[in-house]
Amino acid sequence: MLKSISSSKKYKSGTEKRLWSKFTYFGKETRAVTKVFKNRRIKVAYSTKNTLEKLLTNKHCPLKDKYEKSGIYQLNCPTCNMKYTGQTGRSFRTRFKERLRDFKHGNGKSSFAQHLLENGHDIGPIEDIMSTVYITNKGRLMDTLEKYYIFRETKIDNQINDKVAVRPKVIFETIVQKDPHRGIRNVLHTG
Repeated sequence: MLKSISSSKKYKSGTEKRLWSKFTYFGKETRAVTKVFKNRRIKVAYSTKNTLEKLLTNKHCPLKDKYEKSGIYQLNCPTCNMKYTGQTGRSFRTRFKERLRDFKHGNGKSSFAQHLLENGHDIGPIEDIMSTVYITNKGRLMDTLEKYYIFRETKIDNQINDKVAVRPKVIFETIVQKDPHRGIRNVLHTG
């Protein structure tokens, strides 16, 4: 196969046609494999599946009960539409029950419950209040995504989280300027 690929015709201008081959980059193993192609005068292009767009775009959960997963969530105030963004390594349902308990007992332990209580707003069922923004496990990715979604809501002055804790991030600023709706579902809002 390499012989048929590497045999190329000369053009009238005297230059030889160069063929291209595309590889998904996985690390030094990819470079070792592609060295064979480079030696055969085949140009190599690398691509990756791990892009910022894929990391910051919503992961839709096809499971019957998305609230049994963990990750980044947003609680939407049904009265004023302000949002609280948070993360949980436990199920979304468990976290919602905690926020509901804070509201019912009037203790204001969470910023969301405090917002509802101070402004006289009501709470509703999980399907109306909670959006699963990104499904993932605990770790650095979850921490970064939470910061991004808080930053995004802060830029449009639509968040309940502690505004003092939001620090300027050049990469977040760039993403929000380029696509301010990044991560916002533009199809059916699945709550």
